[in-house]
Amino acid sequence: MKIHLLGTGTSQGVPVIGCPCPVCQSDDPRDKRLRSSIMIEHEGLNYVIDAGPDFRQQLLRAKVKDIEAVIFTHEHIDHMIGLDDVRPFNFLHQKDMPLYASERVQEAVKRVFKYIFTPPFYPGIPRVQLHTISKENPFTINDLKFTPIEVLHHKLPVLGFRIGDFTYITDAKTIAPQEMDKIRGTKVLVVNALRKEEHISHFNIEEALAFVEEIKPEKAYFSHCSHLLGFHEEINKELPANVELAYDGLVLEVD
Repeated sequence: MKIHLLGTGTSQGVPVIGCPCPVCQSDDPRDKRLRSSIMIEHEGLNYVIDAGPDFRQQLLRAKVKDIEAVIFTHEHIDHMIGLDDVRPFNFLHQKDMPLYASERVQEAVKRVFKYIFTPPFYPGIPRVQLHTISKENPFTINDLKFTPIEVLHHKLPVLGFRIGDFTYITDAKTIAPQEMDKIRGTKVLVVNALRKEEHISHFNIEEALAFVEEIKPEKAYFSHCSHLLGFHEEINKELPANVELAYDGLVLEVD
């Protein structure tokens, strides 16, 4: 199984529009971060978690020819607004796109993308099939099992996912003990680390490191990073041997 880090930035991406800070002006491509999204490649099939504003650009950059499903963690715009860009897959492969999301997130999708679900339907709209997921029930797409993990983004429930020995968690600030138990034994972990300073709804780097220390994966990668975290190269040098900053385009191999 391969994990493609399509985007590793926070809601504004890096560089931030109009920002003169050194990180936003960096020439290091690892400091250029599109909005957070990953693609899981398993037995030649692709599964995407989250489709934000950069979804089209991410899929073109990764040369993606088809995806089996889109899975949403939550309804914030930086994680779902790219849904319209499933249309090429509708056209090329003559199929509706399976979309997996909680009932609350589905309601947001129906509100934001009203034209998909409300007649009269005009030609060329995205075609999706809604599938309801929840923290209580693992689900399988083809032969790939996803275990949802609820985290709190301030007070908003967000779903992370464990797939085999890999776990992906974004927009977490707190995690209940019973949800932590779902993560234990993970070999490869990708988790949000927004910045150095504390934040109301995201792990900062200190909290992310404490989380890694508790879970003890073989390898951890920090994602959903803002320009306030600092330069990729400099922050990487400060991290423990089993922890690295993720960057856009990074591909992880997970047994």
